[in-house]
Amino acid sequence: MKIRIDEIIDQPKLLVFEELAESFPTLQELTDAGECEFLRPIAAELSVWREYDHIRVQGSLATTVRVNCSRCLSGFDSDLRSAFTMIYLKRKQELQDEDEVELGEEDLVSVVYEGDEIDFAPEIAEQVIMELPLKPLCRENCLGLCATCGTDLNAGECGCERGSFNIKFAALKNLKVEK
Repeated sequence: MKIRIDEIIDQPKLLVFEELAESFPTLQELTDAGECEFLRPIAAELSVWREYDHIRVQGSLATTVRVNCSRCLSGFDSDLRSAFTMIYLKRKQELQDEDEVELGEEDLVSVVYEGDEIDFAPEIAEQVIMELPLKPLCRENCLGLCATCGTDLNAGECGCERGSFNIKFAALKNLKVEK
């Protein structure tokens, strides 16, 4: 997942690799915390070339993860795919003393590198994390769990009475106001 700077030319160079999620410390932390389980290695393709004063990388990645539904808590598999562009800029030794700087498109997708090689691992892990669903759903019409008994309502009714009671106001149910 590394490339030497002197190997990068004006023509795109294709890098293809597959790495286990354990190779990326931040992804291993997600697995250890129980956020998700990686079922396949992370497959990545990167086109790398020199462009003006920077290095441009266009890439894509794919993997499959097992996550838990945020409504019914059942595990399901989800395919993650991402296409991205990164611009690598060499770190400048002197800091420019400017009060206001307007960020351009390149500033929003740029990474600073030092030395004679670039390691793509941190940006690959970042792209995987950005593709993970914030609120995963096993299906769009998932019914979730019964608020009373905890039964999975996708499997069938539980028999509990569900009126128009809003659980958000349960603490106020027995509140009495004296006038």
